Amino acid sequence: MAEDIKVIVFKLATEEYGIEVDKVQTIERLMPITRVPKTYNFIKGVINLRGVVIPVIDLRGRFGLEEAEHTDQTRIIIVVVNEMEVGFIVDSANDVIDLNRESIDTPPEVVGGIKAKYLDGVAKIGEDRLLIMLNLSEVLNKNEIVQLESFEG
Repeated sequence: MAEDIKVIVFKLATEEYGIEVDKVQTIERLMPITRVPKTYNFIKGVINLRGVVIPVIDLRGRFGLEEAEHTDQTRIIIVVVNEMEVGFIVDSANDVIDLNRESIDTPPEVVGGIKAKYLDGVAKIGEDRLLIMLNLSEVLNKNEIVQLESFEG
């Protein structure tokens, strides 16, 4: 019997995405971000979260989606990728659901314009809801992690 996993649901544009709860440290409201020169466009800078400097990535930019104005719903999801804390800016994060691993299918080549390498799979929830599961180790590749590690104080 397949196990249930807890998943944090967040939105980018009109699509819903999921990250397993055990990979998420915290979800924060948007806070001041200090820009860092000479980085990838989607790396927005760093935040100081309770004394820890954390690099922040705009997932819209990472996935090549059009940037949007930040709103009261905008959140930074702090995740751990390869033992490093990273913040992802998302349009909103407002749901935790239980998901059976069997409901997650392998991703098609492109979902919502996002390359399959960034995805772990697509989960069917109910009759008409799809949840795109992120592959965190691909959202940040090795070269980018090396660049981000240089920010940590």
